This record gives sequence, C-alpha cells and structure tokens, in this order.
Amino acid sequence: MNTKKRSAQEILEEITGGPLTLHGLIEALRLCEEMSQTAFAKQLKISPSHLCDIEKGRKIVSPERAVRFAKILGHSPEQFLQLALQSQVDQAKLKYKVKLEAV
Repeated sequence: MNTKKRSAQEILEEITGGPLTLHGLIEALRLCEEMSQTAFAKQLKISPSHLCDIEKGRKIVSPERAVRFAKILGHSPEQFLQLALQSQVDQAKLKYKVKLEAV
C-alpha cells in the first residue's frame, strides 16, 4: 500500500491526465461549484466570453489577475501565480518549470 501523501495538484494532474494549468484549474473550480460561465465570470468581474477564452487556453491570465482571481475564489494566490507564470513560459516554448518561493 502506498502511504505517500499526494498534493491536490498531483491528484488533479492524475485526473486530467497532464500537468495542471491555470485555465484547467479555473474550469475545474467552476464545474465543482456547478456554476455557469456567466455566473462565474460575474464573480471574477470579467465577461463570460473572456472566461470561456481563459478556460479554453486561448487567453493567458496575467500574474496580477491570477492573484486577484485566487483571492476572489478563496484559493492560494501562490498556486494561481505559479500556474499563470508557467503558462507564460509554456507559451514562449521554453523548457522550464516555474517554482515560487515566498520572500
């Protein structure tokens, strides 16, 4: 029996079959709350079409906006920030993994 504790991120990556992305996390949170894109977008203070573009990975979320979304949703700003920065690195096709350290 494997008794190693897994992080929520590891579990989500197993479920989604790949690395966790900010757009995937945002969509998963919305679906877990059983909210429409319209209602969730209103909560985030963005348009439903912008939320759709974020969820589909067509729009990259800025680091500042990622932290704001995390605070609105009551989740870890560090995780949202790390995922937002990773999206920018991935979009630039750079082979790096982003890790944050609080100062």
